[in-house]
Amino acid sequence: MGSSGLLKREISLFGAVTYGVGMIVGAGIYALIGIGAGQAGNSIWLSFILAAIIAASTGLSYAELSSIFPMSSAEYMYVKKAFGRDFPAFIIGWLVLASGIISASTVAIGFGGYLTSYINIPESLATIFIIIMVTFVNLVGVRDTVRLNAVMTIIEVLGLVIIIFFGIRFWGSVNYFEAPMGVNGIVTAAALIFFAFIGFESIAKIGEETRDPAKTLPRAVILSLIISTLLFVLVSISVVSIMPYDKLSVSTAPLTDVVLIAQGEQAASVMSVIALIATSNTLLIIMTATSRIAYGMAKEQSLPTIVARVLPRRGTPWVAILLVTVTSIPFALIADIDIVANVTTLMLFLVFIAINLSLIVLSRNNRNDNHGFKTPFRIGNIPVTAVIGAISSFLMLLQFQIPVVLITLISILIGASIYVIYRRRKLSNQKA
Repeated sequence: MGSSGLLKREISLFGAVTYGVGMIVGAGIYALIGIGAGQAGNSIWLSFILAAIIAASTGLSYAELSSIFPMSSAEYMYVKKAFGRDFPAFIIGWLVLASGIISASTVAIGFGGYLTSYINIPESLATIFIIIMVTFVNLVGVRDTVRLNAVMTIIEVLGLVIIIFFGIRFWGSVNYFEAPMGVNGIVTAAALIFFAFIGFESIAKIGEETRDPAKTLPRAVILSLIISTLLFVLVSISVVSIMPYDKLSVSTAPLTDVVLIAQGEQAASVMSVIALIATSNTLLIIMTATSRIAYGMAKEQSLPTIVARVLPRRGTPWVAILLVTVTSIPFALIADIDIVANVTTLMLFLVFIAINLSLIVLSRNNRNDNHGFKTPFRIGNIPVTAVIGAISSFLMLLQFQIPVVLITLISILIGASIYVIYRRRKLSNQKA
């Protein structure tokens, strides 16, 4: 059934950028822009800019760290190398794994929302269907996954370009600084729609499958963020110009409804299909990246070694892929995209604090001089962008509601329990 082994290096710069852009411009913008508009009003574009600044500061840290440690274990390895301890590295790896599983569920719910507006089937059936279909694609191999991702990315970017094109004639029709909840609403929306920027960090997880990763990964992170931010700002201006933000906030298929108003039913049907492609593409990338962090942690013996098993002919971590599939389905059945998305972003802000602190520690100890990429703007050895990334991520933690915080804390406790149990079992086996 396969054995532990090495992944194949199949991904070029173009493949890594389309992987990142496909992840970033997919489900977040298609599924969450309506909810975000309900909080930020016509100022939703400011929320995207705020989220982009936070993403960029942390993205530069990922770019540098991925050039030092181009490994599938990514965040787990960065924290372990910086702090030299297994437990904090495991907890961060666990949060990445958990957030990946939950974000896959979020995207599947978004897919279900668009599909049920197009075909009359139960939303729960649609979410399970897309998760299983993506699992089969993932098992086939990373080369075919990246090729499919490249095609689907072009289609989903085209969908956003269509929204912008339709919106141009409506530009100037509203006050773009109108925010019903004021600055607090803009910041709260930024915390939610930060989910739309998830993807730049996933590029780091394909390090063992990328050609010349020390150069390719940092470039892919930066290019993906630039392309995505430009698209997001223009789309957000267009949607609030076409459709009132209070109506956007209650739509299960916001971009389809925007096109329906701007261009009619035929164009709206086309947009529904594009939205389905976008959400399924994002799900494909999330499940690929999440399975790789599980595989990487198993290789580092922080998860059972069976999770690192690879199909010999396909070169894919089949146990890790199936693990992600089985655990994501229950969350997808929750069907509350707001709560599920917020849990994901809260977990990731915790991860981003750790990643930025890891780069600061490595830089201070001069342990990151043997690579090609360095973040700009330094005071001595300390990267200013990493400091900004850590502080801004911490401040964003204050925007979440108590239920979301409790779910995250419970997830951390479960991870800590697994670490203790697995460590004790491993030590007893070594003594035996």
